Amino acid sequence: MSVGMALLLAVVAICVVVFLIERCKLNPFLALFLASMLLGFAAGMPASHVVSTFEKGAGQVLGQIASVIALGTMLGKMLEVSGGADRIAMTVVALAGPRRLDWAMMVIGLLVGLSVFFTVGFVVLVPLAFSIARQTKMPILHVALPVTAALSVVQGYMPPHPGTMFALAACHADIGRLIWMGALVSLPAAIVAGPLYTRFIVPRLPADAGAAAASAHGGNTPRDPASLPGFGMTLFTILAPMVLMLAGSATRFTGPQAGAWVQVLRFAGDPNVGLALAALLSFWTLGLRRGMTREKVLAYSNECLGPLAGLLLMIGAGGGFGAELMDSGISDAIARAAVDMHVPLLVLAWGLAAGMRVAVGSATVAMSTTAGIVAPIMAHGSAVSPELVVLATGAGAVMFGPMNDSGFWQVRDALGLSVPQTLRTWSVLETLIGVVGLAMCVLMQACGL
Repeated sequence: MSVGMALLLAVVAICVVVFLIERCKLNPFLALFLASMLLGFAAGMPASHVVSTFEKGAGQVLGQIASVIALGTMLGKMLEVSGGADRIAMTVVALAGPRRLDWAMMVIGLLVGLSVFFTVGFVVLVPLAFSIARQTKMPILHVALPVTAALSVVQGYMPPHPGTMFALAACHADIGRLIWMGALVSLPAAIVAGPLYTRFIVPRLPADAGAAAASAHGGNTPRDPASLPGFGMTLFTILAPMVLMLAGSATRFTGPQAGAWVQVLRFAGDPNVGLALAALLSFWTLGLRRGMTREKVLAYSNECLGPLAGLLLMIGAGGGFGAELMDSGISDAIARAAVDMHVPLLVLAWGLAAGMRVAVGSATVAMSTTAGIVAPIMAHGSAVSPELVVLATGAGAVMFGPMNDSGFWQVRDALGLSVPQTLRTWSVLETLIGVVGLAMCVLMQACGL
């Protein structure tokens, strides 16, 4: 297949996905499924091969990350219902003091965001932000914007969030390296988009921005501290899966004669095993130990899995779409063109993901679609580490915070902003996260990471 034809088919397929999601209002899973079928037929693949390729791609991706996402969701649910997020917020704010409140809210968002999806973290932490703003007499945006930025940063750069896990599987990245490299990218991105941008933009907004929403939340009262889990135990529970996965990844530096403890660490550091152990730990530390019944823990763990169905189907369809690109030869042709044109792989991944973000709104769809395109390029002798490709894809996928993203309207409604004010806050901080993320990836590549 010629490069020109491959590029044309890829562009048309992506346009079909955008059209079906945005104009026809189809579910992203169905849109990706239909576009995958059309792509396979247009590339001249036999009908039976088109279907089997989609099944293979979807099954491979879901087999690698479905259980990770489900287990991470259980851990996040226990953090939410136990009041663990409240405890973290209260402790960090008390330690930081009112002068560093915006920095404290950023830390809270980073810690809580490790275990919960953006939507859940936002719903849990924004009422706390209103309460803290009322108690400290600070403008609500000064408190809420840093935590919102931090939640978005972790969603884009850190496992076990869905888009990151999909790109990790597609690029065959090492999860331990991705965690610590993601932390290196996340911290400066959260600082620039959180406290620094908050201090710049809040004085330039109308004085009453967010005031109506703050008044509406005036009756909210914080939970009784005596009913909350301890800070140390909560933090230990949140960080446990990260520590296990980092330890498991570190065992790859051991020699072939490594002892049994290395095998134990390697097993416990597998993402599925590590998150399963962390979920079980949370059932005890955040549930049973706090007086929660086993029936209640079971109900919560069942309840949190229902909303995952659509997300997992969408991720599976993204895997099927990527498999069609690879088996049809389109990805190889695009890879050859990118290599011949000397387009830096990190810039290519970032640009494709940013374009998809603007087109469809969803960061997860942007990451999954882009990963299916750029992953085969790495097989053509790319010297870029797969972890940096994942992070660059995540940086592009959070760009712009467009109005077709549900997060835009969630932030607008919760904080009581106008559309122009939401563009100046949410959309700009999302763009800062993406730009800083790309810059950090390029810097890390230059340093040989």
